[in-house]
Amino acid sequence: MKFNYCGNSGVQLPALSLGLWHNFGSVDDFSVATQMVVKAFDAGICHFDLANNYGPEPGSAETNFGRILKNELASHRDEMFISSKAGHDMWPGVYGDGSSRKNLIASCNQSLKRTGLEYFDVFYSHRYDGVTPIEETMQALIDIVRQGKALYVGISKYPPYLQQQCYDILKEAKVPCLLSQYRCSMMDLKAKLENFQLAKDNGSGVICFSPLAQGVLTGKYLNGIPENSRAAKSTGFLQLSQVNNERVEASRQLNEMAEQRGQSLAQMALAWILSDERVTSLIIGTSSVAQLEDNLKALDNLSFSQEELDRINEICTKPNIQFE
Repeated sequence: MKFNYCGNSGVQLPALSLGLWHNFGSVDDFSVATQMVVKAFDAGICHFDLANNYGPEPGSAETNFGRILKNELASHRDEMFISSKAGHDMWPGVYGDGSSRKNLIASCNQSLKRTGLEYFDVFYSHRYDGVTPIEETMQALIDIVRQGKALYVGISKYPPYLQQQCYDILKEAKVPCLLSQYRCSMMDLKAKLENFQLAKDNGSGVICFSPLAQGVLTGKYLNGIPENSRAAKSTGFLQLSQVNNERVEASRQLNEMAEQRGQSLAQMALAWILSDERVTSLIIGTSSVAQLEDNLKALDNLSFSQEELDRINEICTKPNIQFE
């Protein structure tokens, strides 16, 4: 496993982290979830990314991870880096959503109970809700650290004009932002263009999620839309309308490049993000041990020629390729 430092800190994360957004909830096969977590840890993936609302049902991914940790990996806690987040809709009523102090501290307390942990290694504000003053949200994160409920703090999906304010407030309190989490893929360049350098300039690490564009860069859509795919179901974040002709054609062209590199399309897509020296780690989501093992092979070839980078940029910046 390749490890990278988080910004200016002394903390290292594996290049690949395991996210429990999908496939680890109460509706999923617990034995498969257990196999994936244990396999990931054995392969050097010691960072596990959670959020209070991951499931479904919301909260069940944290509960299941706590069970796996207790049953399989309890003696390895200090070898792990475990994160959670709060800010999206979680429980009924006006306090179960948003970026308020009330929501963040209550959420952190609930998440610790569900996982059975004494503390998180990093706790994030999962989003800016558009209402709560940044000072209130950041102070809640600061206090979570000072209360011993987390070692570090992070921000997720904050726009650039607020990102700098977060860094300034946290730095002044001597609780610097360890990680800035953003969605990024070959077909989603917005954060790479707007947020990465700001994070680097402020000493924060960058960690990316959805590196395979919700499955578009896995290769499953090269020959049409499979019946049981996310796009066909249109029940998640990837809608059928988003798998347009332009993205399918771009995927085919990228797949040809990947084959020439001796990689699958998914492996090349992961390697491409990691080729950016500002990126500390990227979060992969898997549904099986086989998929996890396939993703790990991306680490076998992380280098790109300038010609390859230029070609990828040419393909991915054509009209109707980039996700909003």
